[in-house]
Amino acid sequence: MAWKEICIASALLMIIAITVPEVSASNVSLSDLKSSISSFDDPRMDVEDLAFYLATHGFDASPKGRYIEVDLGSRIYRLIPNGSAPGLANLQA
Repeated sequence: MAWKEICIASALLMIIAITVPEVSASNVSLSDLKSSISSFDDPRMDVEDLAFYLATHGFDASPKGRYIEVDLGSRIYRLIPNGSAPGLANLQA
């Protein structure tokens, strides 16, 4: 490819990248979060594991000491891993 063609192709790709809307984690809802934490049990899951699990499933989750904060856009929820109880965590607003 000639230099001019490479520049034109690069410019077109940049324009496309700028105009495509970003995919955001704000598309997840409280019901999605509840479904994710109640789908199975893992008594060995700790704060770090749960934060990683939620982040890989599209949630804005971060560990904060003994709990996880999940930002759903309009509200921030606190999750505490629940050990041997059903589900993965207890949810607090």
